[in-house]
Amino acid sequence: MTDLTHIDSQGNAIMVDVSNKDRTERIASAMGSIYMLPKTLALINNQNIKKGDVLSIAQLAGIMATKRTSDLIPLCHPLSLTSVNLELTIDEERSAIDIISTCKLIGQTGVEMEALTAVSIAALTVYDMCKAVDRGMRIGDIHLTYKAGGKSGEFKSV
Repeated sequence: MTDLTHIDSQGNAIMVDVSNKDRTERIASAMGSIYMLPKTLALINNQNIKKGDVLSIAQLAGIMATKRTSDLIPLCHPLSLTSVNLELTIDEERSAIDIISTCKLIGQTGVEMEALTAVSIAALTVYDMCKAVDRGMRIGDIHLTYKAGGKSGEFKSV
């Protein structure tokens, strides 16, 4: 069994001590989707949602959320991000909006949680802005797609 990094030998929650880790460039990407009725997707695509430009606001919300990840997830380190990229793309065939985030920094710990948080909050923002017309939207498939930097090396999802 792998030792849990956020639990000490007495079973207490701890923040991992990264002070002895090397500062390296770290990057992580994540993706997810929000599925909706075709009519909802058309309203978004034509910017006819009463609350405003859904894709732009969700993009901004996701980027802002990356900077608050340590406030949202216990035991996450506050990080000095050097770059956050968040893209929302409409897929009419699947009646979905696909969300991809990439976060970077030079530091002692990874940015996986920030990338995942960006996708999650962007999807939740789409839901919030469109729930008046489609309460059946479904958020899913959120996962880490890439990670590099640090001792554990590179990861790519298949």
